[in-house]
Amino acid sequence: MTTTNTTWDPERYLRFERQRGQAYRDLLARLAPPSPSPASATSGDAATGWSPATVVDLGCGPGNTTALLPTLWPDAHVIGVDSSPQMIEAARPRAVPGKLEFRLRDLREVSAADLGGPVDLVITNATLQWVPGHLELFGQLAGLLTPRGVFALGVPGNFDSPTHTLLSDLQREPRWAAQLSGLEVRPAVPEPEDYLRALTKAGLRAEVWETTYLHVIEGEHGIFDFVSSTALRPVLTELGGPDAPTAIEFCDAYREALAEAYPTTELGGELGGKTVQLLPFRRVFALGYGPDHPEQL
Repeated sequence: MTTTNTTWDPERYLRFERQRGQAYRDLLARLAPPSPSPASATSGDAATGWSPATVVDLGCGPGNTTALLPTLWPDAHVIGVDSSPQMIEAARPRAVPGKLEFRLRDLREVSAADLGGPVDLVITNATLQWVPGHLELFGQLAGLLTPRGVFALGVPGNFDSPTHTLLSDLQREPRWAAQLSGLEVRPAVPEPEDYLRALTKAGLRAEVWETTYLHVIEGEHGIFDFVSSTALRPVLTELGGPDAPTAIEFCDAYREALAEAYPTTELGGELGGKTVQLLPFRRVFALGYGPDHPEQL
């Protein structure tokens, strides 16, 4: 999930499984178009004849989306990697002997030797933003691939949105600035062109795109609950944990600021007039193809 010493809460993270998992599912759809039947899924991408034998998910979190991989490629061996003990503990019940396993490891330390040799697919979603200077790792990550391999990534691109700018503003306030002085105010995510250049420099043919989702978050303070399982976690760790008085005070101020920035509304249909907040969420995606991948030819 992250390479910091932040304590993660898998249960809280999974409260928004549908919204968080959508980007992962969309990224997978570019790699494995929907098959008309389970039997045809074993052939991988019918258009290219490509099907990975080994797949590595870097920053697998609680494993809920990693578990999708064997359903797309039933013959593949899937390895989920995360640096959070809490996330790996939550993921391991999903393991399937010989098919799906989870390992506690910092993604910066993963090597082809660790994985039993080069792999056909490295996928990472909503993880690299926690790794400073992660573009510099692309040569190493490309080195994990077979010549037919693919490096697939997704990162949030919403750090200029109120969810993050308001958080940064509060971090700088005098009442919290001293405790939070060692914390990066906002993770830095490069522009799409930077990802294209880094993948090309690593010897991969790159495709890069971006999407802005409009998430419907239920509740008067639903967006606060959404962010509290990700961007807010490092702040709470620095403030002594979510139950510390200073952290509670910070959360109260942040919750109030978010409520003003994202006013509630009501939608009809299946929501039945429930109070919701609308959260625009930009994400950047990229695929890097190895020199012998069918898409490269």
